[in-house]
Amino acid sequence: MDVLTNTQQPLLENVPALPQKIPKTPAQRTMRKALKGTEHLTKLLPTGTVLIFQTLSPLFTHQGQCHTITSKTMTTCLLTLCGISCFLLSFTDSFRDERGKVRYGVASFNGLWVMDASVKVPVDETEKYRLRFIDFFHALMSVLVFSVIALFDGNVVSCFCPKPSEEAKDLLVALPIGIGILCSVLFVAFPSQRHGIGFPLSRN
Repeated sequence: MDVLTNTQQPLLENVPALPQKIPKTPAQRTMRKALKGTEHLTKLLPTGTVLIFQTLSPLFTHQGQCHTITSKTMTTCLLTLCGISCFLLSFTDSFRDERGKVRYGVASFNGLWVMDASVKVPVDETEKYRLRFIDFFHALMSVLVFSVIALFDGNVVSCFCPKPSEEAKDLLVALPIGIGILCSVLFVAFPSQRHGIGFPLSRN
């Protein structure tokens, strides 16, 4: 009895061809780099800290009036706490567990300390979550950029400097812009790979 075997191979023309990569124009490449840089800049400040500051600033300063010492003290505490928050949140990171849920933790020299104690980072991925010098650099830049936001806030400026001189006005215009441009260039040149609390998450 003959045994029939199917030795037919799929024809090459039946295999769907992969789409060819369309070359980008110089304008498209420039736009892509600009958008990539903007993506890096969105990681510079925790959005929650900025939102809290912008919400409480008019209340604590009484719309920039600061009638009492208490108002100035509360505004100073708000600026200090927001600055500390920007600094500390730069050391937070996140990862997805086996079920795809996002877990947050704090970077340390030994890896990532996960806030949810029941979940741990896989051993083979511990190295990439370790605390490094670049994290302190990003934390310092985050505080500097927050100071720019505070200097651009009319309520804060009116509270601490209600009648600035002409030199002070020029400084309040030039200094924040200079700090913002410098931090932007440095952050694009040395982007952060962390996706911590208050920072945008990546798909992966």
